[in-house]
Amino acid sequence: MSNTISKKSPVIISTDPGIDDAVAIALATASDNLDVQLICPVAGNVGLEYTTLNTQKILTFFEKNIRIVPGSRQPLLRQLKDASSVHGKTGMEGYDFPEPTLVPDTSVTAAQAMHEVVTTSEFPVTLIAIGPLTDIALYIHQYHQDLPNIDKVVMMGGALGRGNFGVLSEFNFGSDPEAAKIVFQSGLNLQVVPMEIGRQAKIMPATSAKIKDFGKVGDMFYQLFSKYRGGSFRTGLNMYDALAVALVLVPDIFETVDTTVAIETQGRLTAGASLIDLKGYLHQEANATVAISVDLSAFEDWFVRAIQETNN
Repeated sequence: MSNTISKKSPVIISTDPGIDDAVAIALATASDNLDVQLICPVAGNVGLEYTTLNTQKILTFFEKNIRIVPGSRQPLLRQLKDASSVHGKTGMEGYDFPEPTLVPDTSVTAAQAMHEVVTTSEFPVTLIAIGPLTDIALYIHQYHQDLPNIDKVVMMGGALGRGNFGVLSEFNFGSDPEAAKIVFQSGLNLQVVPMEIGRQAKIMPATSAKIKDFGKVGDMFYQLFSKYRGGSFRTGLNMYDALAVALVLVPDIFETVDTTVAIETQGRLTAGASLIDLKGYLHQEANATVAISVDLSAFEDWFVRAIQETNN
């Protein structure tokens, strides 16, 4: 794989901000290599009302006029279990954002909006999924004819081992395992950054201190980081969702394997577990490319540069 993508790639983001989602949105929308055409908030880290408002806030802050279409209020079949214990009640507490100026488009569903973007795009579209996969699954289910026009789906989700939502389940996949199962059975080009890679690529105090000096952007992120409970502000913060953007923009910093990913939906104790079959136990053809490690120094260098570029 090359270090950077060769053309400006059309992108749809499904997200549930969340502080680390806000970072990922900022990095994606600031990139000269990505054309973010649609952002679809989904309930996850906090409820849909807050994830939508937070998307409005971050795009207004960065003066990005990108279409926002709210998605699902709850998983396909299950009750919503949010992560406000990590992100705070509203999802982005810690900074006084300006009053949002962007108005969400509620005239269509997220799946319909994705369909509009994909079918009118000159180039195949990349979907970046950094929340529960509810709306991606609904889109795949309703508009299967669009799949040849999707370049890839890049996800932050799943776990190589133990979970952070259940014993074996990571939050994004565990929140809506039925949706995750639909995505992994879709036949699309799937790329996955599991939870453990986010824990490898911590943002350490010295890095946060550098970012603090990047004008109003640095101040905003530093204040959000100080409230974020994904890891520790003193010992390192887990920037999970930024890694999905990194996998699109700087794939060479990752070690990846092509393998089978199966999602457990029936287990009373294991629903939402992602079986990332690194040793071939399932005897199935690979359906995803999975990151198994990241160059920490290269990620930090990229992350700091990318944050600095959002200030331009």
